[in-house]
Amino acid sequence: MLLAQIRSRLGHAVPGSRLIAEGLRGADSTIDFVAVDPTGAVVLVLVGGHGDDLELIGRGLAQRAWVGTRLGDWAQLAPNLGLRPDAAVRVLLLCPAYRAESRAAIDSLGRSVLAAGLYRCVQDGTRIETLIEHLGIVDDEATAPAAVQRTSRPAPVRAAAPFRTGLTDEDLGLTPDEKREFE
Repeated sequence: MLLAQIRSRLGHAVPGSRLIAEGLRGADSTIDFVAVDPTGAVVLVLVGGHGDDLELIGRGLAQRAWVGTRLGDWAQLAPNLGLRPDAAVRVLLLCPAYRAESRAAIDSLGRSVLAAGLYRCVQDGTRIETLIEHLGIVDDEATAPAAVQRTSRPAPVRAAAPFRTGLTDEDLGLTPDEKREFE
């Protein structure tokens, strides 16, 4: 159910992307979604639960390396996918929360390698809606020279961007138990 909800929101998480695979068996684990962005770059999407953030970073980097070695073959086998074998492979991690050390690790790699998003499951009457928000992690590392990236002062880790609905807990009528689900 969660993956189906996230699948329906992938266009918001990776604007202009086209989903090309789901549940792909990669480097010793499954890649939840594989998409191609408008530039022809491959975007891997990995979904984790509470407390999975550090493991997801490791899995994401391993899957990125695994896919990177296969891009030429994929482009040859399926030229209609529109992927560029010379394009970078990016990873989007989706978790309900990230620890400070996870945010620092993601920030140090830069968004051209690894990006992070939060997902929230919210009950809307009788159905459950999944919302996805990108974390406000610094994204200018792709343009900085490698030497500057490693020697400059570390960029501050920014807090997650708030949802843009403007609704408060009172507006939603959440009980204390329901509020704890989102912490």
